[in-house]
Amino acid sequence: MPELPEVETVVRGLRASLPGRTILEVRLGKTDFIDDPVALAERLPGSRICNVTRLGKFVSIDLVSNGPATGLAEPCYLVIHLGMTGQLTTRHSGDPVAPHTHVFFALDDGRELRYTDIRRFGRILLVPESRIAEFRNHLGAEPLEITLEEFRARFGSRRARVKALLLDQRVLRGVGNIYADESLFRARIHPARIASNLTQTQIATLHQSVREILTAAIRLRGSSISDYVDSDGNRGEFQLRHRVYQRDGKPCVRCREKIRRMIVAGRSSHFCPRCQPAPRPRKPRQAGKKTANARWRKSERSTGAGAA
Repeated sequence: MPELPEVETVVRGLRASLPGRTILEVRLGKTDFIDDPVALAERLPGSRICNVTRLGKFVSIDLVSNGPATGLAEPCYLVIHLGMTGQLTTRHSGDPVAPHTHVFFALDDGRELRYTDIRRFGRILLVPESRIAEFRNHLGAEPLEITLEEFRARFGSRRARVKALLLDQRVLRGVGNIYADESLFRARIHPARIASNLTQTQIATLHQSVREILTAAIRLRGSSISDYVDSDGNRGEFQLRHRVYQRDGKPCVRCREKIRRMIVAGRSSHFCPRCQPAPRPRKPRQAGKKTANARWRKSERSTGAGAA
């Protein structure tokens, strides 16, 4: 948390109010999650915000120089990962400051963009325009844009658990535990299935399910499980539509079987054992029996015992 729908919701809120604003001042509290706090404090004042976009689970605030007073030698991207408990909200400068608020970006309209993070598992870094392509290349495909052909190429030949691949940010950018579980339930695929063992129809169904779940979650402004709020401090509503995530022991909405939880790829995975049947274990090869049968057939041929 937050995952793609939550970050997209924050981005859309910030995009509606930040472009065109100038950063006047940067004030920092604790900085252990900031790659270069000195660069933030010295280079950002005087820069102008021209756009806000999303890169997987990262918020990207596009900055350009706004005159000789700024410290930016080239356009830059203020890239922010919210970690598990991060919040990025706009507030008037006189509003009360929430506990664990560590970064303040003072804007030219009297507001502040504030970063709050209880556990400080997030990350803030400044990426120059000359390196943003390299940064993007380390991320996987965008789930809302990936074609079925590319999805098949990334999943159809991999000998990994399908849940692990959904969580791998080098495969898909932005999908996390919540939406992996919900997508697999909608597609009726067990999280421990090996991706290369899925049929072409199952891969196509999963591709569609991922897109549908993420789109629905964005429409309902994300899932507020713990600390997530949007850029105005409001909670999301998609947690009310969860079908399996954190519902272990409760009845499945389809078949009334109890939802179960297991560990897949080091993460808790929630699934319906009836709607998402477990992969069948491979039968061990009976080498001794096969060898004995082969010897019997050879003997049969040599003696003619099998002749009519």
